[in-house]
Amino acid sequence: MLKVPDHQVAGHQAGHGHPGPLIDDSGRFYKPLQDDDRGAIEAAFYTSFSSNTRVPDHIRRFFPVFYGTKLLASDGSGQWPHLVLEDVVSGLSHPSVMDVKIGSRTWYPEASEDYIQRCFMKDRKTSSLDLGFRISGLQLYESEESGLWKPDRKLVQHLSADEVRVVLKKFVSSNSPIDPNLNPDCSFASSVYGGSSGILAQLLELKSWFEDQTIYHLNSCSVLMVYDKKKELKGESSDAKVKLIDFAHVTEGNGIIDHNFVGGTLLFDKVHLRYSYQS
Repeated sequence: MLKVPDHQVAGHQAGHGHPGPLIDDSGRFYKPLQDDDRGAIEAAFYTSFSSNTRVPDHIRRFFPVFYGTKLLASDGSGQWPHLVLEDVVSGLSHPSVMDVKIGSRTWYPEASEDYIQRCFMKDRKTSSLDLGFRISGLQLYESEESGLWKPDRKLVQHLSADEVRVVLKKFVSSNSPIDPNLNPDCSFASSVYGGSSGILAQLLELKSWFEDQTIYHLNSCSVLMVYDKKKELKGESSDAKVKLIDFAHVTEGNGIIDHNFVGGTLLFDKVHLRYSYQS
């Protein structure tokens, strides 16, 4: 049975005649293709990436599994093409999720002047230009009583550098993210961010490949950080993982390193995420 996902923190939602994403009980995520070049670009990327022998297996695990496309009537307006992808939070009972858009620029040179200007204005008004990334959305599991904390997207997109660091600390803390009088305790930083299989190690593995790969330029791509906070509260493994999502603006690398993505990942990793973990 198809249903609306509870844990989407950013991206397009249903409205204005367009369908929104759906999930099923088998762990698949159905993302409606946008009805312009962006939809075709994203479908082409997943098709290319899934069969590209130059992409090593240890890098593929950072991308949602692609199962093809499917026509679905998700909003009552007829059949609409959807990407069929891995639901990256499937199996997590109480996922904490953060969507981080990587890069100081979210536009690409081949885009129209109007699109470039719109992206530039948004990059300048948010933290992208200053930090090399911006938080697009997040949700934090608090407790059985309080449920999930999901702040307004526009609020988190306009956070300052200091505020971003606070949010990154709240993401791995056991105390309430809402109470302004509480300093984040970072109780789960060492297990979620740190360690040989934590988020920092996964980002380093990704960055190492992107420092060499010249196949794709992932313009306006996001890093999705996910872990099961309820498991952490019980002292169990939180299944912390990193996934790259949103490929509607991918362009061919043409033998050139994607410096915008590498630079944004480096700043997010070393300057902010590592600071939040170690301080």
